[in-house]
Amino acid sequence: MRKIVHIDMDAFYASVEQRDDPSLRGRPVVVAWRGARSVVCAASYEARKFGIRSAMPAMRAERLCPDAVFVPPDFSRYRAASRIVRGIFERHTDLVEPLSLDEAYLDVTRNKFDLPSATAVATQIRAAIREETQLTASAGIAPNKFLAKIASDWRKPDGQFVIRPHQVDAFLAPLPVGRLPGVGRVMEAKLVALGVREVRHLRMLGEQELERRFGRWGKRLHELSLGIDEHPVVSERPTLQVSAEDTFARDLLLRDPELEETIHRLAAKAWAGAEKEADRIGRTVVLKLKTSDFRILTRSLTPPSPPASEAELLRLVLELRDRVDLPSRTRYRLVGVGLGNFRDANALPPQPELFD
Repeated sequence: MRKIVHIDMDAFYASVEQRDDPSLRGRPVVVAWRGARSVVCAASYEARKFGIRSAMPAMRAERLCPDAVFVPPDFSRYRAASRIVRGIFERHTDLVEPLSLDEAYLDVTRNKFDLPSATAVATQIRAAIREETQLTASAGIAPNKFLAKIASDWRKPDGQFVIRPHQVDAFLAPLPVGRLPGVGRVMEAKLVALGVREVRHLRMLGEQELERRFGRWGKRLHELSLGIDEHPVVSERPTLQVSAEDTFARDLLLRDPELEETIHRLAAKAWAGAEKEADRIGRTVVLKLKTSDFRILTRSLTPPSPPASEAELLRLVLELRDRVDLPSRTRYRLVGVGLGNFRDANALPPQPELFD
């Protein structure tokens, strides 16, 4: 039986801003650039009372709360705070799986301080975070990852919640199916149409019926309804892709010089990220575009030999741009450049010799 803790920092970016600028404490803080194309990166709990949420258009957030204080994001400070928090985790266990700068799974089945329970570990970690960063975190404690993540949201902010093995069935039964991982709005609507509103209804529908209707995903839904999740905490996930993207201040045509200039800049940024991957090489070049009506297009290319320089990456990205076959009048609001399909360098086939 595993003992899993999910730690989630409370309104992380906004809390860092309030910590570093006392005048922001107690005020509705929105971390976002102002402008028609900007989206909310984070909102303080004071701002959330007005309905402001992450990923919301910044202009809508401003309408919901005209008195909100908008602060441009400063990711260097957020990363610095995240590194301190990660160090606290690693004092307790080596099995740490970060999900982002502000949350992670920890397997504390065995912990370095020999604390008697996962609850005690979570309590000590949260106290250390408060002392060393002047920030707060919430924790969920459970026998597996999916339950721990649900639990960490139960007593936010600055709280923790435990789901013990014998409590799993009773805890899950009344939950809305939308709380299960992977059940988005579309899937939730399909389930509701079948009379499935709560997890208990999933169990009543049964594994065979769920699998008949939804295939392998139906089988997974049945497992989640019973609290089954065998995925271990993975401490080091190898990078699969590095990417960079940008949203334009105004919609651009594909051949607009400003769009091409942005591709140059993003290719440089993606290449710089790829160079940080010691002994791993990205093989697949990716171009992402979002049209003015929010259609997302991706084009990818895996050349015989991985790109060996920033210039080569850029050349391949521009080739991908030339493959876009939408009408020339189509306008775009976002472009992204990525390098993916990373492999260990010594696992790649040798390049052919120029001369035999």
